[in-house]
Formats: sequence, structure tokens, C-alpha cells
Amino acid sequence: RRAMSSASALRARGDDKELARWRESMDRMRNIGISAHIDSGKTTLTERVLYYTGRIHEIHEVRGRDGVGAKMDSMDLEREKGITIQSAATYCTWNGYQINIIDTPGHVDFTVEVERALRVLDGAILVLCSVGGVQSQSITVDRQMKRYEIPRVAFINKLDRMGADPWKVLNQARAKLRHQSAAVQVPIGLEEEFEGLVDLVELKALKFEGGSGQEVVTSDVPSNMQDFVMDKRRELIEVVSEVDDQLAEAFLNDEPITANELKAAIRRATVARKFIPVYMGSAFKNKGVQPLLNGVLDYLPCPLEVENIALDQNKSEEKVSLSGTPAGPLVALAFKLEEGRFGQLTYLRIYEGVIRKGDFIQNVNTGKKIKVPRLVRMHSNEMEDIQEAHAGQIVAVFGVDCSSGDTFTDGSVKYTMTSMHVAEPVMSLAVNPISKDSGGQFSKALNRFQREDPTFRVGLDPESGQTIISGMGELHLDIYVERIRREYKVDAKVGKPRVNFRESITQRAEFDYLHKKQSGGQGQYGRVCGYIEPLPSDAEGKFEFDNMIIGQAIPSNFIPAIEKGFKEACNSGSLIGHPVENIRITLTDGASHQVDSSELAFKLAAIYAFRQCYTAAKPVILEPVMKVELKFPTEFQGTVTGDINKRKGIIVGNDQEGDDTVVVCHVPLNNMFGYSTALRSMTQGKRRVYNGVYGA
Repeated sequence: RRAMSSASALRARGDDKELARWRESMDRMRNIGISAHIDSGKTTLTERVLYYTGRIHEIHEVRGRDGVGAKMDSMDLEREKGITIQSAATYCTWNGYQINIIDTPGHVDFTVEVERALRVLDGAILVLCSVGGVQSQSITVDRQMKRYEIPRVAFINKLDRMGADPWKVLNQARAKLRHQSAAVQVPIGLEEEFEGLVDLVELKALKFEGGSGQEVVTSDVPSNMQDFVMDKRRELIEVVSEVDDQLAEAFLNDEPITANELKAAIRRATVARKFIPVYMGSAFKNKGVQPLLNGVLDYLPCPLEVENIALDQNKSEEKVSLSGTPAGPLVALAFKLEEGRFGQLTYLRIYEGVIRKGDFIQNVNTGKKIKVPRLVRMHSNEMEDIQEAHAGQIVAVFGVDCSSGDTFTDGSVKYTMTSMHVAEPVMSLAVNPISKDSGGQFSKALNRFQREDPTFRVGLDPESGQTIISGMGELHLDIYVERIRREYKVDAKVGKPRVNFRESITQRAEFDYLHKKQSGGQGQYGRVCGYIEPLPSDAEGKFEFDNMIIGQAIPSNFIPAIEKGFKEACNSGSLIGHPVENIRITLTDGASHQVDSSELAFKLAAIYAFRQCYTAAKPVILEPVMKVELKFPTEFQGTVTGDINKRKGIIVGNDQEGDDTVVVCHVPLNNMFGYSTALRSMTQGKRRVYNGVYGA
């Protein structure tokens, strides 16, 4: 509706040429992400895409011997470890179409990078390894794509590897990911004999020649593969006709189906998220990348074909469908922050309207008006200055102070985009700088990383005084500690967070203590008598002090000092030095001196009296216990429950939810350090949920 009104507004002004120009520009744009399990070849695939589209002029490998590293891995740590840590944006042109690409990490520890990339994209490529198949992170990434309703194509990579079996992977995708999918290509040979592909839509054989596979040579289907190819084409038509009525009609009437009809049907079904076309190839061996790029243009939606919903803050968050046209009011979402050489770099996805350098834009979340000092398009860590950008594009701005997830408008509307899903941290570490002089830089680093990454949390334990950092796993936190060392020159000491134990007493014990000190001049004199006892379990507080003295054995002005002394003594029990809880102290008698008694004397008397009787009250140590809820595939039940018992856990509930087992148990917090990583290993990365709640 809004798209039509924006278009009619342009027509009313006689801007038919302008209308046609931006429509064509939007039709020729694709915003895609490349996501997969660790080591499936995402960054290698992106490197080939950039090479074939002319964005880079030579190919470098992720762990190449030349030491240069892939273009999208711009951080030193990424090149050293051979993994992607941050999602990186770039853009390229293929057959007259502009493609904005975001390459995402595969590690579960950096899942927020995948989450925020998918939040702003219109389509995606799900890369699967032809040997590893559908792995744990493939399932997670696919779940994220479903959450944001993203149409996708699949790419089965590494067909040159020993043990490659694309048909096994295709069946796994159908079974584990519940994909309605079929191959649109068939490989010519596998493993060392992998030569090329047969396109099932056009019925042409494709071979990739030249030094880097840049020349695509088309020929007829090899005679020895004719029957197999026709079977697979029929299977493709059958699967698509199940979700597309037009193709189903032609298929049931036994009409010959042309390449254009099949292509149109696959596009309709893919954009409607009812079908996933499966491409094949080997990015490392430079085979199959160009047909995949054609598939992105043919089957993935342009920005106008995707419905984006905003919430109107002036109308109690009423849902508004955005037109996606440059003619409407500006609506842009800040989905990623980065600290660049020139200050904060904010990545924006523009959903509607136009943003220009020098314009004033309004942050709807804070109400602040900000001028756009510099507008750039990103190519990994390189920037290209631009004067304006319109709806559908992904750009970055400098010097705009905001948080991840903020919405910007031109001030004429008050829309906010729906926020993205942020997982709760699963692991914590205690961290502090080795040198006391570097505290300022250390705080600066933690504040910056918190702003950039919503899954990275920093807190201060009020009891131990330790700085606690929390994140998605050991690798996630290790990377941040390493970045603090490299980028801020601060060496940090990392350790297990101190568990806050408690002490308590189990029986009543009497005390009668006289504190007397004479050292010339006014001395110290104070005597306290009474008893300590455990509080009942239904008591409201954890410390009670009762004054049961009758008469003036101790003047009333000294009673607060005695209570203060007992409270101070309870801060550190004699067993392990942790606070004492659930205790009632009753004062029954005492004595004072006219000259030598003072608040200090009675406070010290109370402290020493407590220490005197504490052992007789049979103290015990209380340890914090977590109520833990685990959800994991039933096949791992024996391993997981065995590990819980090893950690001194008590299982209090066991349920079945489809293919998953849900276990509720109570486990001592001291035995839970690093449990998320252990659980990930035990379930081969397939654990669904891990929630820990502190108990008593």
C-alpha cells in the first residue's frame, strides 16, 4: 500500500522517468549473507565471488602460504587463526546486478554476528560441506534464517574432497532441516575426478577453465549421464510442483516444461520460502561459483519483494509495512557498530527513503538529531565515500553516536524496526589488568566491546570485587582478552570467577567475653554476655540482633556499637573466610566501666565474643546451587546424565519433547565452570538450550 502511494506521489509530480529508474535499480539489487558451519568454505566462496565479479584481482586463501589471507578476514587474529570472527560487508556487480554480501562467522561463539547480519538481509546462501553434511552449526544457522523468514539457496561445497557425497547431504537437509529442496545441478565426477556440473534447468554441461576457473565453457550433457540427468530433472520438477500450482498443472498434464517456465516456478517457490534450490561445486578448486551467482540473481528476492515491518511509536507500536522505495520517508536500522580509525563506524540497512551526506537524521530510540558527516560503502575493511544511498542498500556512517539496534528516520515519522534476537551469555571469566596503571585503557576496551557486541557482558562482583566478563563460549572470551592485549596494549589476568560461598551455624552457643585493655591514660573496657543461634528457615532476614538486657548493665548508647561489631564479625567466618548467614545474636548481660568504656571497646568485645563462641556453634559451609535446565537430542541422554552425576548434580525432572530430552537438575555452582563447552562437546554441538538459574 505504501509502495503504491510513494509511486503515485512520484507520478503526480511527473517523475515517471525517476520512478522507472529506481524500480529498475531496486530490481537489480540483491542483499545476501553467506552462512554455514565452521570450515564449510564461506570465506573461500566469498573470495571467489569477489574475484569473478572483478572486485579483487587475485585470489588469496584463508590459510594461504603467501601470508596475505582472504579479503574478508581483515583482522590480524582472523588471519592467524584461519577463522572468521566478525561479519564483514562488501558489494560487487554481476551481469549488471549489484550484490551486497555479508560474510559471517561459523563458530557458535560468534552467533550474534550471524544473527544481526540475517536481520537485515533479503536472502542467503547456506553452505554445506559435501563430506561433513548437515552439522550442528548448520542447524543453528538454518534456525536463524527461519526466524527472520529469509529465502535461501543451498550450496554443497568441497565436491573435490575425499568422501564427497552431495546426495547424502541433500537427504540430510531434507531430514534434519525439514527442507523442501532439490538439486538444480548434477556434478560431473566426484572427489579427484570432479570436472564440472550439469545444469538441470537449461540441460547444459558446465566446465570451468583458465588459471582460476574464470572461463565457463558450456557444452551438451555427456552421453553417459543422460538418463541420470533426466531422472534428477524430473525429481526437481516434482518437488517444485508440490509447492507451485502453475508448474503442478503443467506437470500433471504431461506438458513439456521449458527452462524459462521451470526457472520462473523455482523463483516463485524460493521467494515464498517454500523451496530451496541446491547448487554444487568446489570454491577452493574454482568450480561452480559463477552458476551460484546466477542462481542468486535468478531465485533470491530483490528488496521490493521482501516485506519489512516497522512499529509506529505514535500509534502504540502499530505494525506498518514499509514500501522499500526511495520516495518514502527515511527509515534505517543500525545493525552493527565497529570502532574504526576515525571513530565509531555504524552499519546501516536502509529500508525506505534516501540518506545523503550532510543530512540531519533522527535517532528514534533516543530522540537525538544527528548530522551525517561521512557516508561510506564497505568493502571488508576498505571504505568508498559516497554522497547518497537509497532504500535497499547497506552503508556505513561515521561519527554517529548510537547503539546496536537503533532506528534512524528523517524526523517525519517515528518508526522503529523490530529488534533482533540476542542469546544470553553462557560462560563467565574473572579478568583484571596485570598493571594497575592500565586500568583506564582496560575500562575503555571493555566499554567499547560491550557496545559492539550485545552478547558480551561486563559486571562487577560486589562481594569479591572481581570484574566478570560473560560471553558465548571460551573462544569468544579468549578472542576479546587477546584483542585487549593487541589493540589497547593491556595484559590481563584471566581466571575462574570466585564462587561466593556462605557459612552458617547449626546449634546454639553461649558467649561471655570481657575486653579489657590498660595502657596508660584512658583504657578500654567492655563485657558482653549472650548466645548465638541459627535462624528458623522461614525467617525474613539473614541476620538478627536482639537486645534482651534488663536495666542498665550496658548503657543504651553502646548497644549500636555492639550490633555493629557483631555484623562486622559476620562478614568473615573462621572456616573459609566467607560471610556468615542465618544467625541470630541475643545480648543478655554485660558490664561497663564509667571511664574506660567506649563504643570502640564494646565493638571489639562483640567481635572477639563472636570468634570465641563460633566454633562451639558447629559452623557449616553453604555452597550456591544452580537449577539447570538442559534440552538436547535423546541420543546423548546417557552421556549428559552421567556427566551431571560426576558434577555432584541431582536430577529432579526428566521429560521428552519430540526428538529432545529435557532434564532439570540441581548442580553446585562451583562444579559448573566451563559446563557450556563440555555440553557442546558431549552433544557434538547439538545442544538446544542450557539455562542456569541460581538457587539457594
